[in-house]
Amino acid sequence: MKHDIPTQPVGRIRSVVIVDDHPLYSDALSATLKLAFPSCEVETANTLAAALDLIDRGISPDLVMFDLKLPDVHGISGFQTLRDRVPDTPILVISSLTSVEVVRALMAEGAAGYLPKDASASVLRAVLRDVSAGRKYVPKDYRGAEGRAPADAICSSVHPKLAELTPQQARIMKLICAGKPNKQIAYELNLAEATVKAHITALLRRLGVQNRTQAAVMVEAAQLEGAAGDPDARAFLSQ
Repeated sequence: MKHDIPTQPVGRIRSVVIVDDHPLYSDALSATLKLAFPSCEVETANTLAAALDLIDRGISPDLVMFDLKLPDVHGISGFQTLRDRVPDTPILVISSLTSVEVVRALMAEGAAGYLPKDASASVLRAVLRDVSAGRKYVPKDYRGAEGRAPADAICSSVHPKLAELTPQQARIMKLICAGKPNKQIAYELNLAEATVKAHITALLRRLGVQNRTQAAVMVEAAQLEGAAGDPDARAFLSQ
């Protein structure tokens, strides 16, 4: 992350907890924060448990920057746990999980915003300005994710079973990840909406998940973790 931001502070962020298990990225976030907020105190944690321990020891941050993928939790369940512990603290999610379904669930569950991990420091500065002013932030590609219906909790661990999907189910799954409703999926695939619903019920059962959001997280994890070396993930992504 390039430190291409001026040194003047933005908003009133005086303390931040960064929850991320990648030391280099965590250090880059910390450095960027201190450039934007010179007097800001930054604490870091590489697991959800470590973040909760900081809070139990009396740390009361103005902002939490939270990665969804941690050694002890995966998906939005970790976010939900942290949100319940600090309900009055804005939590900005910075993650490589990028599906519309995931962002929709996060915003419905009360996230202060969502930022992809490949965002530049100048974008981060703009996001911090919004969050410090009490506004929500979602990248333009995800506009509309705010205010959607709440999603159920996501699985805390991911075990891709994508090879078990039929080609039609795989096509439907990709459209689900793009945030398409059943009616739009039916239109794009030239299927009856009832047929789409039946396919979704079957694919959720095959993947061992309860809802579309859980399925989207599973696909995201396969893209991040398995696309290079998991033949099941490669088979799905090549369809």
